[in-house]
Amino acid sequence: MNTLDGLFKFHQQALSLHAERQKLIASNIANADTPGYKARDVDFVAALKNAQASQSKLQAPGLKPLGADNKGPLDAPVMYRSAVQRSVDGNTVDIDVERAQFAENAVRYEAQTMFLTSQIKQMMAAIQG
Repeated sequence: MNTLDGLFKFHQQALSLHAERQKLIASNIANADTPGYKARDVDFVAALKNAQASQSKLQAPGLKPLGADNKGPLDAPVMYRSAVQRSVDGNTVDIDVERAQFAENAVRYEAQTMFLTSQIKQMMAAIQG
C-alpha cells in the first residue's frame, strides 16, 4: 500500500507544482509592461527531484534565487529568470519566452493528468478482473 500511496502522492505533487508554476508564468505575462518587474519561475525538474528524494538545494542554470524566505511549491525556491534581452525600464519579462513556457507547462499538466488517469483505469481493470 505504501508504494501506491507514494505513486499518487508524487502525481499530486507534480500536478500542484504545474499549477503553481502556471500562476507564476501568468503573473510574468501580466506584468510584461511593469517597469522594473523581474520575471520569476521555479526549477521544475529540481522540485520534482526534491519531491522524490527530499533534496534541499535546488537551482537551475539561468535562474537566480530571490531569497531564503521566498519558497514556491514543494519547497522549491522561486527564482528570477535571466533576461534574454533587458529592457530600458528594467523589466526582464520576455513575452515570447513566457508564452512558450506557459504553453509547455499546460501541455505537461495535461499529460500528467492523462498518465494518472490511465494508471487508475488500469488498476480498476485489474481489480474488477
